[in-house]
Amino acid sequence: MNHKTKVGVIGCGKIFGQYVEGCGAFGNIQIVACADLNRTAAEAKAKEFNIPRACSVEELLRDPEVEIVLNLTIPAAHAEINLAALDAGKHAYAEKPFAITTAEAKPALDAAVKRKLRVGCAPDTFLGGGIQTCRKLIDDGAVGQPVAATAFMVGQGPERWHPSPEFFYKPGGGPMLDMGPYYLTALVNLLGPVRRVTGSTRVSFPERHSPNQTIKVEVPTHYSGAIDFADGAVGTIIMSFDVFGGHNLPRLEIHGTEGSISAPDPNIFGGPVRLRRKGEKDWADVPLTHSDKVGRGIGVADMASAIAKKRPHRASGELAYHVLEIMSSFEESSKAGRHVTLQSTCPRPAALPVGLQLGEID
Repeated sequence: MNHKTKVGVIGCGKIFGQYVEGCGAFGNIQIVACADLNRTAAEAKAKEFNIPRACSVEELLRDPEVEIVLNLTIPAAHAEINLAALDAGKHAYAEKPFAITTAEAKPALDAAVKRKLRVGCAPDTFLGGGIQTCRKLIDDGAVGQPVAATAFMVGQGPERWHPSPEFFYKPGGGPMLDMGPYYLTALVNLLGPVRRVTGSTRVSFPERHSPNQTIKVEVPTHYSGAIDFADGAVGTIIMSFDVFGGHNLPRLEIHGTEGSISAPDPNIFGGPVRLRRKGEKDWADVPLTHSDKVGRGIGVADMASAIAKKRPHRASGELAYHVLEIMSSFEESSKAGRHVTLQSTCPRPAALPVGLQLGEID
């Protein structure tokens, strides 16, 4: 019987159920325990999702059965929990962002190397059928040499719908650290690592108002940036919580010497994917080459498979750290009034094989 890598989850909040469902689609991993600072919350989730054990964070980190810690805590705790898991001799996989700052994130990368363990991070949506289909089109030369990319995520902000939106406007929040990981991870997967960025940012409103509270804004709420990829393509990105009148912007597009790709929302695992080649008058829908039935947790399953097969995992700490530096550099650029050359890089994640059945990762 094939080994199932045992996973322990720390953080029993809103996204917990999506990860349990997504991990459950893969036969190589099994969630065996969950923990939260609120023990009652952990016990409730364990009961709801038939998880064998609910425990304290300390108990989970000491549990010899747990091999991978799935870190679903709030962004401000990601770095601390990642490092605690690695110090306990366990692999760590975190919800995005990797940390609030690169200074907080770096010790986890160093600890993983020192202890010969793995560290990974969401988003893993780039492993879904939509973005993987785009990746195959690019790799197959459907648009020729990529020359440009656009990424737009604009809206009114989460206070309209989120029950506790305050953290979106504190360090670790804002549209860039909240939604930027989806778009930038997809772009690095499609086009490779980034060489430098330039940005302009602003706080449009010093206070935001939800039905229950007034929130003091401490982070930029509108980002506009230029991205220079190491392979030569140039990207344009806008991330904003300050657009109240709607828009007609595409979410993600790649433009090459032979055509263009209209990519789907990188925060989902599916399509649609559309292609328009040079000289053609209309866009054509492209059938997905990979499954769109996967969900959050495919990155954990890929990490477990990579550990067993001694290959690199795709949603890696190096990728997440590089994306975090990109995001941080937009605000740095805006404040300094100059380009920012990145200090980090990362390998372009390997494309998923075509023809995988749901639950397969290799």
